[in-house]
Amino acid sequence: METLKHGHHHLFHGEKKHEKTPEQQLKHHMHMQLLGKVGTVTAGTYALREKHKAEKDPETAHSRRIKKEIAAVAVLVMHEHHEKKAEQQRRRFRKRRRKETAIDCTHIKMH
Repeated sequence: METLKHGHHHLFHGEKKHEKTPEQQLKHHMHMQLLGKVGTVTAGTYALREKHKAEKDPETAHSRRIKKEIAAVAVLVMHEHHEKKAEQQRRRFRKRRRKETAIDCTHIKMH
């Protein structure tokens, strides 16, 4: 959350919280998604590079295989985290959609 200075020069003294607009929140969310994807691609690329280097240089093959495995696990964790977040968003969207489309039957008289 961003803060606005309120006339004082101290770090946290007198600061007011600044709520982000929905547009700012969306922009921030999209930026964070992009950074996550870039990180996943980078880790995957690093894993492939280490695999290639391990095949070329048998002296350092063991440490490179370990680095490759760590990078591969990082890719997997990032992917699973992304999938979890996407599923949470889908659930929230469906829940919101059900509330919006729920039929209000309070005005109907039953005989």
